[in-house]
Amino acid sequence: MKKLIVTAVIACSTLFLFGCANSQDAKNGEVVVYNWGEYIDPDVLTQFEEETGIKVIYDEFETNEIMYPKIEAGASDYDVVCPSDYMIQKMIDNDLLEEINFDAIPNAVNNIGEQYYEQSKSFDPENKYSVPYCWGTVGILYNKTMVNSEIDSWADLWDPQYSDSILMQDSVRDSFMVALKLNGYSMNTTDPAQLEVAKKSLIEQKPIIQAYVIDQVRDKMIGNEAALGVIYSGEAIFTQRENPDLEYVIPKEGTNVWIDSWVIPKGSKNKENAEKFIDFMCREDIALKNFEYITYSTPNEAAQALIEDQEIKNSPIAFPVLSDYENLETFEYLGTDSDELYNQLWKEVKSE
Repeated sequence: MKKLIVTAVIACSTLFLFGCANSQDAKNGEVVVYNWGEYIDPDVLTQFEEETGIKVIYDEFETNEIMYPKIEAGASDYDVVCPSDYMIQKMIDNDLLEEINFDAIPNAVNNIGEQYYEQSKSFDPENKYSVPYCWGTVGILYNKTMVNSEIDSWADLWDPQYSDSILMQDSVRDSFMVALKLNGYSMNTTDPAQLEVAKKSLIEQKPIIQAYVIDQVRDKMIGNEAALGVIYSGEAIFTQRENPDLEYVIPKEGTNVWIDSWVIPKGSKNKENAEKFIDFMCREDIALKNFEYITYSTPNEAAQALIEDQEIKNSPIAFPVLSDYENLETFEYLGTDSDELYNQLWKEVKSE
């Protein structure tokens, strides 16, 4: 059922741009939201419109790297965007974000856990520009009926016995994170020699992978089309509901602990409405409703307290105890030169 609803939402996202979100003229203006695909409960958007009279114009992106140029160019008048940690740092460094008036978003102040603001300081040192929305880890999702041994290492994605049954993320930073961790390096390294080693590992792996994909990891794993795949923890929770043969593991070499946050682009035409939207998303009942729909971990501790399903509430996937794991890192923005190096090496991987 969720799949059908999500498909309808995606189909309607373009229509939102022309006003299908609300057939009546908005009483209090509009807010233009740019978010990841399938990353919000559509009922939440409807409820926000009904409660505030603010019309939501909604658009979606697949990767940070697709989103960033549109914000940098100023070609689209977005008011609220949801980038990941390292991309927020890049946007701050390039003066692309407005400072948020936290007096206007008391739910963010009262409900978001302090640990998530501490984590955010790695990319937003003074917590001026971002409000945590979702967080989680990156790991391996595997099908228990299709593997022959314990899965606990990134090296399992290089095992030839799973040839043509391995899914990798079609993302430069995510794929290099896997290869860097495999070789014992930081996922934020800028050392050309270490990156070259990681590139060679990815090229060595290419003959046995089925595909580089993004959202399709979820659907392929649910449909038993692959044995192993690199996936975000929130997606893992959803897949397990659909296919009980699937398990999720954080590899022993360490991984990425990520956080996606709401930001307001520089020059937003509806900044007050943007802050009202962010505050609404941080309300505990809304955050709970949204978490139950998208299954990505919420940093909203007031919402966490309202979760009735004890299995989910205590899930090591949804809410892992990070101190139980080693070599966890959050992506950092590495600068223009390193961006170019990563992208060049990624092109070399993809072209092989």
